[in-house]
Amino acid sequence: MIASFESEKTPLKYSGIPGHWDEAVLPSGIPRRHWRGLYVEVGRMGLSQLHRRWSSGQQLIQSEGVTYNPASLPEGSEYMWPMDPIPMAIDESEWMKIEAAVVQRARLFNAILSDLYGEQRLLHGRHIPAPLVFANPHFLRPCFGIKPLGGVHLHSYAVDLARSPDGRWWVVGDRTQAPSGMGYTLQNRLISARTLPGVFNQCHVRQLARFFDRKRETLLSLAATQRSNPTVVVLSPGPHNETYFEHSFLAGQWGFTLVEGADLTVLDRRVYVKTLGGLRPVDVILRRIDEDFCDPLELRGDSLIGVPGLVDAARGGHVAIDNALGSGMVETPAVMAFLPGLSTQLLGEDLKMPSVATWWCGHEEALAYVREHFTELVIKPTFPRFGHRAEFPDALSEAGRSELLRRIEARPEEFVAQERIPLSTAPVFNETRLTPRHVMLRLYASWDGNEYAVMPGGLTRVSTQDSSRAIAMQLGGGSKDTWILGDAEEVHHARRPLALLRGAHGNAGDLPSRVADNLFWLGRYTERVESRVRFARALLPTLSGEEDFGRVASLETATRLLSGLGDLPSEIVFASLGEQRWQVHSAFGSGATFASVAADRGQLHHLPHAVPHCGSDRPDPVCIAFR
Repeated sequence: MIASFESEKTPLKYSGIPGHWDEAVLPSGIPRRHWRGLYVEVGRMGLSQLHRRWSSGQQLIQSEGVTYNPASLPEGSEYMWPMDPIPMAIDESEWMKIEAAVVQRARLFNAILSDLYGEQRLLHGRHIPAPLVFANPHFLRPCFGIKPLGGVHLHSYAVDLARSPDGRWWVVGDRTQAPSGMGYTLQNRLISARTLPGVFNQCHVRQLARFFDRKRETLLSLAATQRSNPTVVVLSPGPHNETYFEHSFLAGQWGFTLVEGADLTVLDRRVYVKTLGGLRPVDVILRRIDEDFCDPLELRGDSLIGVPGLVDAARGGHVAIDNALGSGMVETPAVMAFLPGLSTQLLGEDLKMPSVATWWCGHEEALAYVREHFTELVIKPTFPRFGHRAEFPDALSEAGRSELLRRIEARPEEFVAQERIPLSTAPVFNETRLTPRHVMLRLYASWDGNEYAVMPGGLTRVSTQDSSRAIAMQLGGGSKDTWILGDAEEVHHARRPLALLRGAHGNAGDLPSRVADNLFWLGRYTERVESRVRFARALLPTLSGEEDFGRVASLETATRLLSGLGDLPSEIVFASLGEQRWQVHSAFGSGATFASVAADRGQLHHLPHAVPHCGSDRPDPVCIAFR
């Protein structure tokens, strides 16, 4: 039986993939109970109206400038954020269990970090193998013994969940370094609510605004001093980072200053932001840079995006960092194999949600199991590095499997094996019909000063094909808004405007000097492009070879003018006419020439990305015009 979105014009029909749990329909094809309201409302629209609604949604994504820039794209390229209009729906009763499991997991990882950077009882009691700590490149020895302000290492936590064919949720990954996706989750919600307003209201979707408000309030409360107007900054690697849009978006929503490493300096163990009005003390840093790049003095010496002295400032207790430096060490999938015992040891509780079955090959018993079940598992590096991805032995040739097994046996401590879970599916709109795609759910938890609060929603990631072994935005995957369906009365009382209001603590006057410098050059390059275009319009007729000496300048005159301005070498006036014509053309059109129109235009394109929203209550019109 195939579930159908009934419509007077064109019905939307959908069925899942056999052997996989489908989030929307039962194996019989009947919609699941918590999806029925969504089915009815979307079904009333039909194919043509859904197509029109989603066309407006895509226009919203484009007009808002929502981008994601995978490392595979050429420098300067932008990739529009991929989103699907059909949301992922989760029942309230099921959500309560998921929420409790996420809170427990965040508490557990915070306790592990506190111990490993403190008394290290887990190591002395052999509850966690020493190689997973001391061989871990994300265990930052300079941060050992540092007690973060408030006593919390893990302020922001994200977890990746997948549902197996029997309907159970499993944890497939933990994100403790600088979890990304919260800003994209909010953008998905803003677009979803505006594209499907009637459906959104009828389904009683729980709101996200309160979570983001509490996150902002917590960041302000982390201030090292009791000043009335503490300074919070969002530290970003810069415009070339794949999630730079999110950094700028969150800074603008919360009214914080978006900075790069060059905007900050450390004096007397205090962090300052360089502004037009001088140095302003920084109380809290929301870190969006990988921790080992944060301080070239004590961490990674080749980092060009960090802040020299930041570790010493944290050691002195003069700045709070979300998340604390060193938090990324527990992201290794190998830790999952020891979490049940760690939960009992640190929390006195059993895990509420199991991790996907994991074997760290550094143990002989685990290595023997991996040898026996090699083709049934997924092989991952113990300490993930850029460019290193999971390997699937069953997809390799016999020679490839032998080579992989040889590498594992040579350095077993560097590999982790995990059970392969057939991911659940959900309906995706592909312009002509609804089709099933595999999904994975990323949820977020944030420390609010007393406990961890879980965002009532999340970022649902979607595969690009019917069968997919991995889901990642870097591999071209898509996304969905995630709707937690709640009680109508509860949602009604909790509802508030989706557009978050910036409070009185926004640092409107904290314009970093680097941003002011970029604004200056933005104006200069705009003037330069305009003047060169006017100059080119006067001289370009000389390139046609049909000069009218009574109306336009000759080729010789154009060559001498450009040579005198320094745009062409002086010896060009003695070259042949063909060489002169080519050089004049290059001076205007080739990006290889420093003084060309193309080169100036390239600078003009780059500068707006380096002029972020700086936390003012009214966005700079220049930023909007060039976004």
